[in-house]
Amino acid sequence: MPSGQFQSYVAQNNCHISRGGTNVLGVHSDWMLALSFARGAGSARLIPRRTLKNWRQKQAVNNSWSSRTRIRMASSLLRLRLCHSTGVAISHLHTSSRASAKQHYKMLVLGGGSGGICMSARMKRMLGADNVAVVEPSEVHYYQPIWTLVGAGAKTAASSARPTASVMPSGVKWVKSKVQEIHPDKNTVLVDDGTEISYEYLIVALGLQLHYEKIKGLPEAFEHPKIGSNYSIQTVEKTWKALQNFKEGNAVFTFPNTPVKCAGAPQKIMYLSDAYLRKTGKRAKANVIYNTSLPVLFGIKKYADTLWDIVKSRNLQVNLRQNLIEVRPDKQEAVFENLDKPGEIKVFEYEMLHVTPPMGPSLVVKDSPLADENGWLDLNKETLQHNKYPNVFGIGDCTNLPTAKTGAAVAAQSAILNRTISKLLKKQKPDKKYDGYTSCPLVTSYNTVVLAEFDYNGQPLETFPINQAKERRLMYYMKADVMPHLYWHGLLRGLWGGPGPYRKLLHLGMK
Repeated sequence: MPSGQFQSYVAQNNCHISRGGTNVLGVHSDWMLALSFARGAGSARLIPRRTLKNWRQKQAVNNSWSSRTRIRMASSLLRLRLCHSTGVAISHLHTSSRASAKQHYKMLVLGGGSGGICMSARMKRMLGADNVAVVEPSEVHYYQPIWTLVGAGAKTAASSARPTASVMPSGVKWVKSKVQEIHPDKNTVLVDDGTEISYEYLIVALGLQLHYEKIKGLPEAFEHPKIGSNYSIQTVEKTWKALQNFKEGNAVFTFPNTPVKCAGAPQKIMYLSDAYLRKTGKRAKANVIYNTSLPVLFGIKKYADTLWDIVKSRNLQVNLRQNLIEVRPDKQEAVFENLDKPGEIKVFEYEMLHVTPPMGPSLVVKDSPLADENGWLDLNKETLQHNKYPNVFGIGDCTNLPTAKTGAAVAAQSAILNRTISKLLKKQKPDKKYDGYTSCPLVTSYNTVVLAEFDYNGQPLETFPINQAKERRLMYYMKADVMPHLYWHGLLRGLWGGPGPYRKLLHLGMK
């Protein structure tokens, strides 16, 4: 920004500049942008107006700088995107990517999903915002658990999305780049613009990778009608469209032969589709089919028994050990392989097809020394500390923790990881252990949910002092309305670490 334009900006926006080594711009009703210069270096930070008086008293004022020089330096700092009309970007002015020469952070967080954002919020409180950076390229953050209801028309896709800037903890450095390489032996990370960032401590929260391309005919088949997937923002609304346009025939739902995130989601959309077809009078002409690669309907027997009862009472067809290997959209055919009899295939015609894609570890993690033999982040399952590199930690879907990959697991892990890091920074031993808690709200209709909660051992670990294996309306409202609020205002702010303390209270300390 040329100095003339900068002076015009100051005049138009009622900003004021003080003389000396520190300039203060009044760019927001509650915050002041402080531009400080010393020995040829410049920095920018926001301070509350109410602390301006005390702040000025503590700053050394250097009157040797000319106004012309200060303005030129200030304008270079203001090349950051300044949305002064709304004030939205002002609170993140000093955090935008590639704006600072600083390339070293005490805590570097890789990934801006649920795990990355909640841990960056916790680390900000623990270490201070200036010591924390988050590497995340996406401008939009999604609450993915709600996509089950989006695919069934009960929620909108827009309700799942918010700007990443609105959930990024203010003050932390947001590096808007993709992680290219991780070098834990050098304590560095390389991002896609060629920048190398060093760290003292690293939290890896890079999620997992969807592999639609491992199914022959995909992802090109999504260009055809009658096929959708609730696992991607690009395809979730196609599920709802296919369901609305269903006339008669087979509605087919799949589960891949890989680890997946939210393992209940592939069958949730089956139950919701069945309910929708009944509501619209089309169920009599529909065959609802669930083809899963698993040998069971659900991994925890207590909840599986309830689900089998629902399957039988609603005349749903479940085929175990069937893995989708090809989609032929021009013929409306889905090809499955029998995993118990390799080479044996079966072709299903479909009027509607919901695909759960194969999934795998983050390619960045897989190609780094941080991975185990299967490509997942290799962690101690109790402390969430890396098994080889003690200054590396992990959370969420990218890890090899032997529990279901869910948002509820992330919440519980965040509390344990926060405690682990706090203890290690004090050179103490971690004293809290992650028990594998995870949760899957199994949506069985437009107003009922079976709330499954369990631990590493596959044992139910229920929050409420009732039998959660039963379908309940209350649990549906928790899934549809309470949990999204808890996510945006609790988990992402580092304030929600799972229901553990409430479980103990509700069970009178006996659980």
